Amino acid sequence: MPLKIKLSFLNMKSLSPFLLLLFLIVSCKSDKKETTKPLSTAEKIAQAHGFENWENIEHVEFSFRVDRDTIKGNARSWTWLTKKDSVVMQAGDQIVKYSLADKSNIPTNIDRAFINDKYWLLVPFQLIWDSSATISEAKVAEAPISKTQMDMITITYPSEGGYTPGDAYDIYFDKGYMIREWTFRKGNSEDPTLSTTFENYNDFNGIKIAEDHKQEDGSWNLVLDDIKVN
Repeated sequence: MPLKIKLSFLNMKSLSPFLLLLFLIVSCKSDKKETTKPLSTAEKIAQAHGFENWENIEHVEFSFRVDRDTIKGNARSWTWLTKKDSVVMQAGDQIVKYSLADKSNIPTNIDRAFINDKYWLLVPFQLIWDSSATISEAKVAEAPISKTQMDMITITYPSEGGYTPGDAYDIYFDKGYMIREWTFRKGNSEDPTLSTTFENYNDFNGIKIAEDHKQEDGSWNLVLDDIKVN
């Protein structure tokens, strides 16, 4: 009996260094804190507009027009199969279908129109998608339409390449990171080229889109209509 006790004690003693090492490893892992990179202002704006739902979207339809006073503008309509990078445009009797991966046989004005109209539709997401652009730090500034103090960032495009070389957009957003107004400055000029509101927000399968973009006197309204997001 005494012999068995002695052997048992020796076996436990021989295992102690291993157990001690295992305990230290487990302790270190449990003490190690997960470090998550904080979201940038652009990412917070995109998320506020439903960016986390975009990966599930396969089909987007919308029309783009500009109304002046009581006169409705001529609309061009788009069907965008996002997973297939395929686009169909209809304007009056004209129908054009093309692949975003191969634009060689498409008139430049058609593709330029799609890039422009899609930008108005999904500008919060363009802040993430347009990796070549520069985005400023957020600051408080007076919004151009409401004349109220809002947070503002500026996205500026490179001086070469794309359809908007050197252009800049001042984006004004509220405390919930929803865009309320913006100013377009062609060629990053000091003077504004166009300022509009972002209003009449609606939720399309988790994607929040402003359907009306009015100038200060309300007589000019860029309308995004017939929106379907599937």
